[in-house]
Amino acid sequence: MKFRTLMRHIRVGCRNIIRNGWMTIASIGAVTTTLILVSVFLALVLNLNEIAKNIENDVEIKTLVELGTSEEEVIALGKQLEEIDGVEAVTFSSNDEELQGLIDSMGEEGETWELFEQDNPLNHAFVVRAEVPQDTEKIAKEIQSFDNINKVVFGKDVVKQLFEFNNYARVIGIALIVALVFTAIFLISNTIKITIIARSTEIGIMKLVGATNGFIRWPFFIEGLLLGVLGSFIPIAIVLGGYYYLDSAVIDTISFSFVELLPFNPFAWQLSLLVLAIGAIIGVWGSVMSIRKYLKV
Repeated sequence: MKFRTLMRHIRVGCRNIIRNGWMTIASIGAVTTTLILVSVFLALVLNLNEIAKNIENDVEIKTLVELGTSEEEVIALGKQLEEIDGVEAVTFSSNDEELQGLIDSMGEEGETWELFEQDNPLNHAFVVRAEVPQDTEKIAKEIQSFDNINKVVFGKDVVKQLFEFNNYARVIGIALIVALVFTAIFLISNTIKITIIARSTEIGIMKLVGATNGFIRWPFFIEGLLLGVLGSFIPIAIVLGGYYYLDSAVIDTISFSFVELLPFNPFAWQLSLLVLAIGAIIGVWGSVMSIRKYLKV
């Protein structure tokens, strides 16, 4: 395609947007509303995914060593744990460290446990972290078969429910985004369809004088593309403004360590480009659907 021809298609596409007047405004408004919802759900899904990853990465297997196990056997057990397929890290915690952690976690009531510092009744422990959090249960079962193991703790039911919830949340979020995208495609498709019907006589004349299907279709592609891109600017501004406020002002008041939002930069650029791309795809796809169904050329 020649540059001059491309510029002609762009001019015609822009002129169509201006010519359609209120229909263009209504279409951009509808697409803007839809893309606001898409942007919000995108931000939610991406951050929920990040929070889910943080929670999953905090899942650990605490392995209590049998009381009376010799120092050599404890060292051998540590090496055995490190050799398990799928284990990322193994951290040893002596019974003295376990007792101190218990005292610190109980605050003033922990002073009672200071009486046991000379005769510590707690077990040595290993904290095992899996490379893939979903392998936690499998690794825990393997550890239970080792010698000198008193107990293996990893919250089996809680971990299983956590992974299931995270998977459901991701699937539902993606499904909602896809549904909203198709809604926006339908809206733009209707706008392009009305334009095609209004220009049916002109299109017929163009066919009679030898215009190709591609020559006729290109202005509609440009029009759909512009509608999608123009409809994405306001959603990007609204969502990023709200996200910046949430990230800088609200998140500091939340005390849960795993609730950590994605950094504003580069998240702002990533979301902007993603929404712009979705808007452009929605516009072009809506044009394609309209042309295939209603443009008899």
